[in-house]
Amino acid sequence: MSSEDMALTVDNLSKCYHIYEQPADRLKQTISPYLGKALFQQNPKCYFTQHWALNDVSFTVKKGETTGIIGVNGAGKSTLLQLICGTLSPTTGKVEVNGRVAALLELGSGFNMEFTGVENVYLYGAILGLSRIEMDRRLPDICGFADIGDYVYQPLKTYSSGMIIRLAFAVIVHVDADILIIDEALSVGDAFFVQKCMRFLRKFMKKGTVLFVSHDIGAVINLCSHVMWLEDGRIKVQGKPKEVSEQYLGGLGLAQHGPDIDSPLQVVSDTQDSQQTEEGPDKEEVGDLRDMRLSYINRTNLRNDLELFQFQPDSSSYGSGKASIVDVRMTDEGHRVCNWIVGGEKVVLVIECEAHEKCNRPIVGFYVKDRLGQYLFGDNTFLTYEADPIVIKAGQYFQARFRFQMPLLPKGNYSIATAVAEGTQEDHLQQHWLHDALVFQSHSSAVVNGLVGIPMAEIKLVVSDNT
Repeated sequence: MSSEDMALTVDNLSKCYHIYEQPADRLKQTISPYLGKALFQQNPKCYFTQHWALNDVSFTVKKGETTGIIGVNGAGKSTLLQLICGTLSPTTGKVEVNGRVAALLELGSGFNMEFTGVENVYLYGAILGLSRIEMDRRLPDICGFADIGDYVYQPLKTYSSGMIIRLAFAVIVHVDADILIIDEALSVGDAFFVQKCMRFLRKFMKKGTVLFVSHDIGAVINLCSHVMWLEDGRIKVQGKPKEVSEQYLGGLGLAQHGPDIDSPLQVVSDTQDSQQTEEGPDKEEVGDLRDMRLSYINRTNLRNDLELFQFQPDSSSYGSGKASIVDVRMTDEGHRVCNWIVGGEKVVLVIECEAHEKCNRPIVGFYVKDRLGQYLFGDNTFLTYEADPIVIKAGQYFQARFRFQMPLLPKGNYSIATAVAEGTQEDHLQQHWLHDALVFQSHSSAVVNGLVGIPMAEIKLVVSDNT
């Protein structure tokens, strides 16, 4: 493969730091080489110890590839990214970059905390080689993406950590980078902004190159096409995300003398409802499915509490506009609007729409997404009304209701994207797609294995009598 196909080439890269026991040793080390030879005609004493943060690392990243870097704290991940960005100089080796690099490293990296937000935008643009005229043209879009209001005219030292990340991400979105480097930055920020960032990142990944450092193994597997595991400043393993991540988690589990981090063995103990013999309760109908443990779990701090926020009509959206979504809400089976629900219980998602023109064969649907923008589950109305399609007149309101059992969800932020379209599932035109119509937060949960937990109709532990 030619060098033109490579976005990044790292060749025998190493970084050594000098560690001094006390400040005076630094001065001694500065003058020792001169005084030792001049006065005593002997090799000077060394007043430091060496720490190799990175040691003989070599790899390549192809254009359009998303590469993840994983490893424990101190493995050398951040040092590697800083060497690639040019904010650190290597002790040995070299880095070849083919394209413009935009980086989102540790909080506030590359910014001057005494400068205002706008001044830092121009500073960052200048570092990347963009002229003031080019940044003038981009400034309104940057401010709009960051969405921090008049704070863009205040010094960064008055910002919260979330506001700094908003501004930094807004800048890298609008500098036309070829290579994007992100170091754990997406762990900061509210649910709406993280979803906005993930939409940009997934779009960028279709054509650009991404280097992504994270301790979130689920995010690495979901986003990356190639993964490197750094350990003690060296590449231990690299390859397919799933395989490398499994080896990494297995290594962590052995190091901690316990089960793997995501081991299915880390589950809540069976309750009195669990059966130890083959005799059990009569089978319930699927429509009446209820997790046998919920009565116990919901009386403890393991309950999966889901806090719902208000409908967001101004969320990012698109569509031709023949119909629009005017309200989204979650209710119980008695049609009472809920702002707090419990995982495992039955709920009704209501999507209220208005037709601005005549709509033939309207389809209303939804997706539930996690903080990374992954679609967890969803559905639409098409199959229910395929045989007898509905026609909506201009000015009419119509409502879609989805009754289902809310799965158990790990702790974190989630959002519900809703849409109304016209046509069929195979051939339709979006009238209004609302990205984050409803946002909710899972505050606490029983241990969930995977992205969602499915309520269990029955769990048994059968002991054979072979004595």
